[in-house]
Amino acid sequence: MADNQHQRSRKKSSSVGSGGKRARGLKGKGPTPKAEDRIYHPAHQRKIEREVRKRKQMQRENSVKARKGSITLRDGSDFIVGRNAVTEAVRGGIPFSRIFLQSSLVHDSRLSLVLQEAVARHVPVVEVSRSDLDALSDSMVHQGIGIEVPPYEYADITSLVHAKKDDGVPGFFVALDGITDPHNLGSIVRSACAFYADGVIIPERRSCEVNSVVWKVSSGGAARLPIAREKNLVRTLEYLKSEGYFVVGLDGGGSQNIGELSVADMPLVVVTGSEGKGLSQLTRKTCDVIASIPISPLMESLNAGVATGVALYQIHNLRTAKEN
Repeated sequence: MADNQHQRSRKKSSSVGSGGKRARGLKGKGPTPKAEDRIYHPAHQRKIEREVRKRKQMQRENSVKARKGSITLRDGSDFIVGRNAVTEAVRGGIPFSRIFLQSSLVHDSRLSLVLQEAVARHVPVVEVSRSDLDALSDSMVHQGIGIEVPPYEYADITSLVHAKKDDGVPGFFVALDGITDPHNLGSIVRSACAFYADGVIIPERRSCEVNSVVWKVSSGGAARLPIAREKNLVRTLEYLKSEGYFVVGLDGGGSQNIGELSVADMPLVVVTGSEGKGLSQLTRKTCDVIASIPISPLMESLNAGVATGVALYQIHNLRTAKEN
């Protein structure tokens, strides 16, 4: 009997229970890892691929930076790239100091004019790699060729006006009010050259300068057509008016259709406003008339470069018709 009691008491005292074990088993394991951090999840593989691409991109950028230090342009020089842009600039007589040519294009017949001009002008041809050109052109589409040119020499509007007096043909200028996009400036210069304008006028403030993008987009227009850069556009327009010029502003809400402009055969200045705000208030007040281009009601407006091109085409047709 005593042995049984002893066994019962020993069994009871040796039991420690299971509550602690269950508590540990129910303890939280922390927040669920992100899908990209779970090695078995497809998102993890995509993360690794992104990191590999990022490392390769950084390596390319570092390579470009290193090359920028090895081949550089002279201080103040600009860089024109692209087969067509370079060919048209050279054909237009632009001065250039060096040609940078991708080695594989040395014997390319499409560049024969450029290379012939280089020989005639004693301009060195520097053979470079594609990566070198990427660095020099800030990764613009260069098509394997670029030329180093001096800073653009702006014309003087007074000299341009006096030159028009001598040839007896009514002057025709394009003025830009706050065009800051070089693509638009290049497009406008190209259209102005195509439709026989005598020059383009840009202000010193709130306007982009003639740069490598303008050179490329103008397709040689910047080499053939004078561009005047004036301190104050309104005062320049007032000067032109004093010289007998009629100032026409382009705006979607204009009172006259550009295709029916009655003063097209007069000395004329066509003014295009900025890409967003259009003509400034002072410029608008200086204009003799505000003309518009009729377009479909499905479209609110035209890009500044496109609108100017359409207007110049219409005015050129009107002037030609009146001459005949």
